Amino acid sequence: MIDLFSTPDAADDAPLAERLRPRSLDEVIGQSHLLGPGQPLRVAFESGRPHSMILWGPPGVGKTTLARLMADAFDAQFLQISAVLGGVKDIREAVEQAQVAKSQGRRTIVFVDEVHRFNKAQQDAFLPHVESGLFTFIGATTENPSFEVNSALLSRATVHVLQALGEEDLRILLDKARALLQAPALSEAARARLIAYADGDARRLLNTYENLVRVAQPQGLAEIDEALLERALGEQLRRYDKGGEQFYDTISALHKSVRGSDPDAALYWFVRMLDGGVDPRYIARRLVRMASEDVGLADPRALRLALDAAETYERLGSPEGELALAQAVVYLAVAPKSNAVYTAYKAARAFVKADGTRPVPLHLRNAPTRLMKDLGYGRDYRYAHDEEDGYAAGERYFPDAIEPQRFYQPVNRGLETRIGEKLEELRAKDEQSRKRR
Repeated sequence: MIDLFSTPDAADDAPLAERLRPRSLDEVIGQSHLLGPGQPLRVAFESGRPHSMILWGPPGVGKTTLARLMADAFDAQFLQISAVLGGVKDIREAVEQAQVAKSQGRRTIVFVDEVHRFNKAQQDAFLPHVESGLFTFIGATTENPSFEVNSALLSRATVHVLQALGEEDLRILLDKARALLQAPALSEAARARLIAYADGDARRLLNTYENLVRVAQPQGLAEIDEALLERALGEQLRRYDKGGEQFYDTISALHKSVRGSDPDAALYWFVRMLDGGVDPRYIARRLVRMASEDVGLADPRALRLALDAAETYERLGSPEGELALAQAVVYLAVAPKSNAVYTAYKAARAFVKADGTRPVPLHLRNAPTRLMKDLGYGRDYRYAHDEEDGYAAGERYFPDAIEPQRFYQPVNRGLETRIGEKLEELRAKDEQSRKRR
């Protein structure tokens, strides 16, 4: 389905999100990493030379708006295709309209929303026309383009990553919406709750706020408080708010259930988080952290499994990908536990911070030049592979003025049992070497 876009002022009865859609680049809220001075999209707008691109980011962050603004900036015909509703027929129609525009000396931008929904053949249909310069291609996707966009098309387009809007961005947007609707003020608690519910999505924020104002205005209220927010929105509101105390309490419960080796409780809190609306990608990041912090070298496979689960979710999305995350939750919960690496890392950081910077011993220094060798760099270094059992017993690796430290203390669980035995064996060899000197 092709939509020919024009830019008249939005009608008063249009949705609030449409009425507040930016009409110039300076009105765009957020995405400063792309639109700030000297940043990639700002440069593209100012250069007068549009380029084909993929805009990758969560819903409601301005992907369509940026594409439309680019068409305005270059006085280009704007053709929008929905990959959900459209097909090859729509692509052919876009090509024909672009050819007509080119014959009239006008550029064309073809914007494909949800481009990841197009199959390989549909995506391939754009390639010859992108290469010939018939039109500038802009695709928008909420999915990782590395997995969802053909490599041939991906190689011809620059990927720009858009970020969810921050709290301050959403506050600015709420102020604009309130002024436009001449609505009652929001209490600070209601404002915070509404922003948390929006979760970085401007469209969700504005649609929700517009519904709220429709409920509040007939009552002649001077202020919209949290109680009215809950009455008006009901089940729309999450069971806990991102950034709120209950949000962090639930994450903490999941983490502690995994650490406590209770797979059933861990699954319960995992599902509670999904049911509350948390982004599964956030859970995936936390699982990777748990694999390093609480399982560690007791079972090194845990980290790989957590990373695989995160990648699987990126490929499948919800709800299919959630099963891989559940698998990681259960595995981490039943895996042997060790925080020895985590404790050692913190201890090493504290030691270095208190001790300061010391020179690297000469025998450990790299010596790529003759001068460095003449200065003693690398002299007397013992190459471990040439030593008995591949271990240079008694060799020192700490700075000369520091007594060797033991930050890492393996626990007697899982693989770390064997690691501990190995370290004791090596330390015994060090002791025997020192006695022989």
